[in-house]
Amino acid sequence: MEDIPPWAARLRDERRERCWSCKEMVRRLVEAADEQVRAHLPTRDSLLRMLRMWEAGKRRPRDPYPMLLARALGIDEEELFGDDVHISVGDDDEFNALELTRRAAASDIGDATLERLELAVDDLAVAYPGTPPHELLTRVRRHLTYVSQLMDAKKTLAEHRRLLVAGGWLSLLAATCLIDLRRFPAAAARLRTAAQFAKDTEHREIAAWCLETEAWQVLTNGDYPRALDLAQAAQRVAPLGSSAHIQATAQEGRAWARLGAARETRATLGRVARLVEPLPAPDRPEHHYRYDPAKSDAYTATTLSWLGDPAAEPYARGVLARLQSTTDGPPRPRRAVSARLDLALALLAADQLDEAGHATLTAITSGLLVPSNYWRAAEVISALEARRVPEAAELREAYQELCGP
Repeated sequence: MEDIPPWAARLRDERRERCWSCKEMVRRLVEAADEQVRAHLPTRDSLLRMLRMWEAGKRRPRDPYPMLLARALGIDEEELFGDDVHISVGDDDEFNALELTRRAAASDIGDATLERLELAVDDLAVAYPGTPPHELLTRVRRHLTYVSQLMDAKKTLAEHRRLLVAGGWLSLLAATCLIDLRRFPAAAARLRTAAQFAKDTEHREIAAWCLETEAWQVLTNGDYPRALDLAQAAQRVAPLGSSAHIQATAQEGRAWARLGAARETRATLGRVARLVEPLPAPDRPEHHYRYDPAKSDAYTATTLSWLGDPAAEPYARGVLARLQSTTDGPPRPRRAVSARLDLALALLAADQLDEAGHATLTAITSGLLVPSNYWRAAEVISALEARRVPEAAELREAYQELCGP
């Protein structure tokens, strides 16, 4: 393990994960400064030497550099320079397996290394529904660092493209985890990287997923018109009938529902149903970027519950029952928690307040509710408080214990 401070390793790894050279990092640092600060910065050659010293842990940056570095990387200054424990990729079994494959290959990278990396990307996408986002993010970041290291190896154009595609999927998954954790500036930086890799490789599905993921983020923040625009843009970019195209269509329906547009919502749900109908069940239905036909019912339950449609209740009950069984693959507990919140909202519309409160309390105390879904629980609690349900006080207390007042 490298004997350097955690902040220095983090600074280096954040740069490498974006596939930026030190010179590129210096350029972005200068661009991050306002005119007054920029006028007092040293030459770029001096900044380059300083950056190398910072990354080696020989000197800690002083003001204004921590702020400029964090701004250039699109993450919080505390996240970059806090005293959190850095995990070296050298300690990771997944990384060691990839590196062993590379060293055994005849070329600097080779098909075997890329195949192992692509399989690792799939495994991480499969792990998403059942792994706490902060844990999965750690694994994804290790693989991104490894991709960055491979960028310096000799490779063919075809190998370079495959490496960029893997980096694009990993950056996209990292952004998704960060949105779950509500670390939006860092998520935006990851999405920009994924979008750039998609552009460089002309990979329309990654490009569409970037737009769909941003649509999901702004939807959770309450910007429904922007979510609608992004979901529709994702559909225009995505290959017709692809997982990204279907997911973006479903996301459009949710945006229409939040806008209270019943006719448009139901029309969009009909389009999703037609797209899903010919799809076979995937081998790994929990894969985040491969549309599982069974997911369609879950999105229908969410969308109808947001619309206040009574039909949401039977949908939500059916989805919850399937997610808790092994009929359609392994249990998906995180998705089951979301289904409980859909059911709670549907029960509010049906004036079944006690059961709505119980479903919400079960979701809050499950230990599986991610920060990006806290607002959905808060919505039900506020509705119960407005109706003066006695159990609402207990729910509010549990909610505040989960995420603070």
